Amino acid sequence: MASSLFRRSLTLLPALFPAAAPAAEPDLRAESVVVTATRVEQAAFDLPVAIDTVDRAQLQDGQPQVNLSEALARVPGVVAQNRQNYAQDLQISSRGFGARASFGVRGLRLYSDGIPATMPDGQGQVSHFDLGSAARLEVLRGPFSSLYGNSSGGVISLFTEDGKPGMQATPTLAFGSFGTQRAAAKFAGDNGALNYVLDVATFRTDGYRDHSAARRDAANGKLRWQPDDSSTLTLVLNTVNMPEIQDPLGLTRAQYKADPRQATPTAYTFNTRKSVSQEQFGLAYERRLGDGNALNATVYRGHRDAVQFQAIPTAPQGAPTHPGGVIDLQRDYWGVDARWTHKGEFAGRPWTTTAGINYDTLDEERKGFRNFIGTQTGVLGALRRDEDNRIFNFDQYVQTQWEPSADWLLLAGVRHSSVKIASRDKFIVTGNPDDSGSTDFAAFTPVLGATWRAADALNLYGSFGRGFETPTMNELSYRSGAAGLNLALRQAKSDHIELGLKALLGENAKLNAALFDVRTQDEIAVDTSSGGRTTYRNAGRTRRSGLETGLSAAWRNGFGLALAYTYLTARYGETIPGSAIRAGNFIPGIPRQALFAEGSWTHRPSGFSTALEVRSVSKVWVNDANSDAAERYAIASLRLGFEQDSAGWKFKEFFRVDNLSDRKYSGSVIVNESNGRYFEPAPGRNWLLGLSAVYAL
Repeated sequence: MASSLFRRSLTLLPALFPAAAPAAEPDLRAESVVVTATRVEQAAFDLPVAIDTVDRAQLQDGQPQVNLSEALARVPGVVAQNRQNYAQDLQISSRGFGARASFGVRGLRLYSDGIPATMPDGQGQVSHFDLGSAARLEVLRGPFSSLYGNSSGGVISLFTEDGKPGMQATPTLAFGSFGTQRAAAKFAGDNGALNYVLDVATFRTDGYRDHSAARRDAANGKLRWQPDDSSTLTLVLNTVNMPEIQDPLGLTRAQYKADPRQATPTAYTFNTRKSVSQEQFGLAYERRLGDGNALNATVYRGHRDAVQFQAIPTAPQGAPTHPGGVIDLQRDYWGVDARWTHKGEFAGRPWTTTAGINYDTLDEERKGFRNFIGTQTGVLGALRRDEDNRIFNFDQYVQTQWEPSADWLLLAGVRHSSVKIASRDKFIVTGNPDDSGSTDFAAFTPVLGATWRAADALNLYGSFGRGFETPTMNELSYRSGAAGLNLALRQAKSDHIELGLKALLGENAKLNAALFDVRTQDEIAVDTSSGGRTTYRNAGRTRRSGLETGLSAAWRNGFGLALAYTYLTARYGETIPGSAIRAGNFIPGIPRQALFAEGSWTHRPSGFSTALEVRSVSKVWVNDANSDAAERYAIASLRLGFEQDSAGWKFKEFFRVDNLSDRKYSGSVIVNESNGRYFEPAPGRNWLLGLSAVYAL
């Protein structure tokens, strides 16, 4: 079916563009220069990889600039769901990897200005990603993601903008439905030797659902200094504070149908909530050594605190082995990545090689407390768990690119990864023995790809690679029905195959398409999920296969078009005794089809712009048994924008309405929730008004 859809889409393309107005001659190849795929700047059009870029205008213009899901809808192969629950972060999956996450991000590697937002064990979060100061977002899918090591089902990299010459000050204000408010101030500039950006933002919302209020205060800064013509030193600082974020929990189908805005009653009983704070910095040094050689080194350090009150009933917490209903985490992390790059010739043809090492470490203090004192619930009670955990990885990688002829480009690489996890139990009482333990994982992940320049405006490519994914510390922390670490969990290993094309359609449009097939052994899957606590198991063999296509066009008359479509079949390959997993069942949390479409128009003389967005997601199974599902939905959003220039100032205003038809739907699901509280409703019709000004000195 995927291939037939692909053929039909190609036959329709010529009809889309014959009447386009005459255009200038933009270099569409140069429009998407990326670094994530090869670690050196290169046009995405030439590479045998599926990688897309979301630029600053798409990230910021007419957007709330709060959640990464705003931008990721434009990227085929990626599903990012706003859960309307800031206590649990977004749900992000790439070709189905990451869909199992009940909170945070799994199965993908996340980076902000080269600093990992994914810890050595594969656990990641994006709450500190600052969209207000972002220059672009790069999203890599497919085999070459494995060159980033553990949990590389895909790679998402955010890059902070550079300051322009002089100095610019940019205040921003937005407000809208559900008590939503965002205020920010950005300062940026360049005086020749120093380039700087500082963005400070605060966000508030009462939440669409009851008991879902949230506050986020964040700051992001980048300072770049060029001590000489051959070197650059960049300092990145980032902080985020999210106190007492309310957690409404999921709803059963009956609750969802009756009132999608309600919170689960136990959310009030235990006042379910989460507080998070994080500070981190990174220092990157780049030096050109002559004769095509360059050295890059990045070091970073950070600290993250999280306290979460869960809806765990009081009775089970009486057992001496129960870890309690409050999680208290303190995490210190740091790491280094150093690489050498050589550009030269091999057999008289262009050749580039990069070799590097990567070390990341995480020291975690994990405590558990009862969520009650006597008859009072939702408070910090007696200590029930106390342990120190250490996770680190040490990786080595090399990748090389060679163009044996004008028509061919070859790209290959290999990475060796070693991940070690150790836990020291400090809570040893009668009935609760010492649960200390350790485990380690290792893998080689080779990858190979080739691009054939079939025509001046058409590249065909193929690639193959192997990846792996370890269980995270949170996934190892609990066993179903028992205390102690779940050390029986094995790492998942996967084989990825991809065939694709990249085409320029005249001077105004470009098309990317990829067919992919991923086969995984020892898939990590949700075993049970209840009251905010989830346990995991290995689910044997799985297969993900499908098609992703992206189309973008822009004409001189101001009209634009963007399409992103994904067709993905993800199934279990074998029956697992003692579970609901059966061979042929669909993997829950993964929609079979997802579509984003945007038609836009800009009237440049007046500064007016408008766009209509359409998002459609097919049915999503909520559990391994495939006994229930969130229904498919399609929603439309309209935005209007205005710009004015006046005496050194540039003013921008926008107004947007989301879910124009006031559709009732579940925007995300909690996979295998043991109490049947699978559904996380999305808001009905809602609006947002934004104002900003740029003053340049």
